[in-house]
Amino acid sequence: MGNIDIKSTTVGVVGLGLMGSSIVISLLASGHRVVALAPIPGEKERAAGHIADLLRHADSAGILQYGIAPCVNRMKLVEDYRQLAPCRVVLECVMEDKAIKKSVYDQIAASVVDETIIASNTSAIPISELQVLVPHPQRFLGMHWAEPAYMTRFLEVTCGKQTDPRIADYIMQLGIEWGKEPTLLKKDIRGFITNRLMYAVFREALCLAEAGHITLSDSDKAFRYDMGSWVTLMGIFRRMDFMGTTDYIKGFGQLFAMLSNSTEVPVLMQQIVEQRGRGVHNMNGLYEYTQEEAKTWDRAFARFNRDIYELAEKYPEQG
Repeated sequence: MGNIDIKSTTVGVVGLGLMGSSIVISLLASGHRVVALAPIPGEKERAAGHIADLLRHADSAGILQYGIAPCVNRMKLVEDYRQLAPCRVVLECVMEDKAIKKSVYDQIAASVVDETIIASNTSAIPISELQVLVPHPQRFLGMHWAEPAYMTRFLEVTCGKQTDPRIADYIMQLGIEWGKEPTLLKKDIRGFITNRLMYAVFREALCLAEAGHITLSDSDKAFRYDMGSWVTLMGIFRRMDFMGTTDYIKGFGQLFAMLSNSTEVPVLMQQIVEQRGRGVHNMNGLYEYTQEEAKTWDRAFARFNRDIYELAEKYPEQG
């Protein structure tokens, strides 16, 4: 699709909640002109304040090469879908509801040229099911980001059954320009890559906790101080090569039959849902929090994301 000129490529973001606003900052930090569209009445005002806070945070972390002012000048905060007209790529970040997404796609498609790429940040709905909702499904794919988008290297690109591979290649190139280490899922499978890996771990850890074999705290410690000490450097399969594969082969034979294969939602999670727990957001989750402890975790997470971003930069892919 030709060379990428970031400065002349306008990107639209529809839906300015926590993730949508964070993605706006990442795109601005990369040099794009951005049309940030608030599709819900009243969202524009809230988003303006949140985006301003994120810009200040990104600037204090040294992510904005030329500071805040040029970013503000390259952003249009709007409510009218017609303002998306110049966008070459439009990213949808609205609720995980197909009817709502279809309404958004209809309005996007009516406002942009046929060549515009439309992408979804969904982590729950198969891309093949969403791309049939747009006029040009070959130009539709998934772009799954991690929070905060402007301080992580994660970007998961997912093709649907009808996605043109050239479109996926272009988005992968864009991801690299954004400072990401993008992954490409060529086949649209439920949960994509990262969720399937994470939920396998969640299930096993919760199963062990519910059986009384471990505490949640012990599980977290095991992850932090074992996997956490090497995973940013080499991932899981390079780790296997680094340690030697023989022991892993033995482990497969010994452990696979013992791992949980439950298809039920873990009881602990059901209880949290019944209690309307939202973790640090309402001080009710798998752990208990005071308001100050919740704020402390929020501040620590912000600092850690910058530290880990810089650490990963010191150790680029070796092969």
